Amino acid sequence: MKQTLITLVEDKPGVLNRISSLFRRRNFNIESLVVGHSETSGVSRMTIVANEPEASKRGNIYFNLLKLVNVIAVKDVSKLPCISREFILIKINIGPDQLNEVNAIVKQHGARIVDMGTETLIVEATDEESTINKLISVLQPYEITEIVRTGEIAMRRGKTHKVSSEKINAKVGDISWKPEHISSYQN
Repeated sequence: MKQTLITLVEDKPGVLNRISSLFRRRNFNIESLVVGHSETSGVSRMTIVANEPEASKRGNIYFNLLKLVNVIAVKDVSKLPCISREFILIKINIGPDQLNEVNAIVKQHGARIVDMGTETLIVEATDEESTINKLISVLQPYEITEIVRTGEIAMRRGKTHKVSSEKINAKVGDISWKPEHISSYQN
C-alpha cells in the first residue's frame, strides 16, 4: 500500500539528507519525494510517498520521521481526503504532418503544448498519477525523447490545522522545533 506523508521540516542544509538516510538505513523505498517552501518562513514542506505493504512498517516510517531533529510535524494522509497531483514535461520528436494529431491528444488529456520547435514539441501536464500515466502511454507511438516528472504533491481537503509551537513566528535563524509526542499510528 502506498503511504503518503506530509512532513514539515526546518528549512536548513542537510535535512533532506537526514530524511533520505533514515529511509536507506531502515531499508524503506521512497517512491517519490517533493520538497518546497511552505506558507511559513523557515519551514519547508515535503510530500513523501513510500510503497510499504505492512502496516507496522508504515508506522515505523511515521515514528522514525517524527524522531528526526529537524522534523516539525508529520501527517499520514494516505487514507484522508486529499488533492494530489504530479507535474510532467514530455519532449516529442514530430513532423509537421503529426502536429494536429498530437495537439488533439494533448487537449483530450487536459495537457498543453508549451514549446514548439521545427522538429520537437514539449507537452506540459498536471494531474493525478493515473492520468499522467495514460498521457504517456497515448504519446508512446510518437518519438518521446525526454520526460521530466515530479513526484506526488498532496494537500488535505478542508480546514488547515496549524502546527503549534512557541517559535512559529521566530526569525529563521532562531527556529528550533520539537515535534509533538504521538504514541499511536492509525493508518
